[in-house]
Amino acid sequence: GFIFQVTSFQGVAVRSLSTSSPHDHPEHGRLVYKGNLAKAVLGVKFFSYSTSIFNLFMMPYIMLKSGIGVESLLVQAAFYGLIGIFTFVTPVTLHILTKGYVIRLYYKDEADTYTAITYNAILAEKVTVFHQKDVKIPDITKMFTTFYAKTKSMLVNPTLFPNPQDYNHLMGYDKSSFFKFEDLEE
Repeated sequence: GFIFQVTSFQGVAVRSLSTSSPHDHPEHGRLVYKGNLAKAVLGVKFFSYSTSIFNLFMMPYIMLKSGIGVESLLVQAAFYGLIGIFTFVTPVTLHILTKGYVIRLYYKDEADTYTAITYNAILAEKVTVFHQKDVKIPDITKMFTTFYAKTKSMLVNPTLFPNPQDYNHLMGYDKSSFFKFEDLEE
């Protein structure tokens, strides 16, 4: 009876503290990671998208005023190619590079599942739920991938986990045989 009361009291205390956080989602579990570049990624993508939209609206006006339509086919192709790169290639490239950047990562102990929050192509938050056993570490270190959750590449900064044990569990290092080496020495 006494142990149950203490446990339920702690549960209430934790619940009341966590409701103050704007990123609290009890359905996802506890927050174990928060990416510090989330605002920068969102800002860069938003800037890239807005300049692309501006380019699309300004292209007919520039063509009309500059008389580029009268010039040679080669000049037109170069002009459209340049505008096309800035209008379409830059946002697509940015999205490909940043789509796996984890903004927040939640963990549910009971189910051993993670919920990763990333940004999708239209700058909305995207939820990806995966089990710890779905985590695969790439054989070769990749620039924009820390691990794969099923087939999706995810990027996290290991130093931003408040509890290093959460990172070790995510990556499966706590189950790895090389951590058992210390036990052999004793």
